[in-house]
Amino acid sequence: MDRRSLLKASAAGSAALAAPFVVTRAAHAQNYKSEYRVSTVVGPAFPWGKGAEIWIDLVRQRTQGRINMKLYPNVSLINGDQTREFSAIRQGVIDMAVGSTINWSPQVKELNLFSLPFLAQDHAGLDALTQGEVGKRTLQIIEKAGVVPLAWGENGFRELTNSKREIRTPADMKGLKFRVVGSPIFNDTFTALGANPTQMSWADAQPALASGAVEGQENPMHIFTAAKLHTMSQKFVTRWGYVADPLVYVVNRDIWNSWSPADRDIVRQAAVDAGKQEIAIARKGLSGNDLGMIKEVEALGVKVTTLTDAEKDQFKKAIKPVYDKWAKQIGSDLVKRAEAAVAARKKA
Repeated sequence: MDRRSLLKASAAGSAALAAPFVVTRAAHAQNYKSEYRVSTVVGPAFPWGKGAEIWIDLVRQRTQGRINMKLYPNVSLINGDQTREFSAIRQGVIDMAVGSTINWSPQVKELNLFSLPFLAQDHAGLDALTQGEVGKRTLQIIEKAGVVPLAWGENGFRELTNSKREIRTPADMKGLKFRVVGSPIFNDTFTALGANPTQMSWADAQPALASGAVEGQENPMHIFTAAKLHTMSQKFVTRWGYVADPLVYVVNRDIWNSWSPADRDIVRQAAVDAGKQEIAIARKGLSGNDLGMIKEVEALGVKVTTLTDAEKDQFKKAIKPVYDKWAKQIGSDLVKRAEAAVAARKKA
């Protein structure tokens, strides 16, 4: 056989080997949706929404556009009802989400772990929960509940704000109307502190604050600035760090199973990378020696009060019955593991 014949034979053999791959990839690509809907409660002006946006961009880049995700903020896919989000993901109404453990806790009771008052205590304590054995167990519980969890993010520690007065003791909360999320543990907590909690979505909360229908709320400081809560009569902020709000990057199970193993790995790693970036954004100005966010809020004419450990103890004592009640409902074993993890943390 001459050189030209050898080259032709070699080319034909290479084409034959490549053909199955090309056909398989083309057939697989036909099963992919042209757009995957990603749900969040807030948009990219907030660290939470920014974390979803980073995930979307990373996946698009790393899959060369095979997986095209679009952000749907304000839980618009389910008419703003954030407590229905987890069920909607499970049912396929939502393809993917970066969601709050608080909002999903009505469907997955163990997620109330992160809403136990004063459990995490600080960023090191929160990391001890999400990045250790407790975090792994929690993701397994979420997966068993029907969706595919990929990575952790963070909304932040939820601080207290109101329009009436500085709050340093439970007595200062007596009779004040606070918007709380639609998770029963929050209703129990604020009732135990003598306040008047009102459950409503974030979309409804903002006009309620502006009109004075409710006098206060609790949310991370980045929410305070991005939503301009100082324009809604929120003139007093109490930094008490009573509850942290981890976020979880998830995918609908059927969507996950429709992708190739290689693309699943890409989406998972992109979620991990986006989560790390989002956590850094959420903590900016609120950790270590960087308290720029506090100064920014004070510059708006808002009184920011940081509770001492002794002052926090008064709140802990008042809500201990709530903590004990919910610890049993969540599961004593999981709670004990979480308490041990926080106790062993290295403070940052």
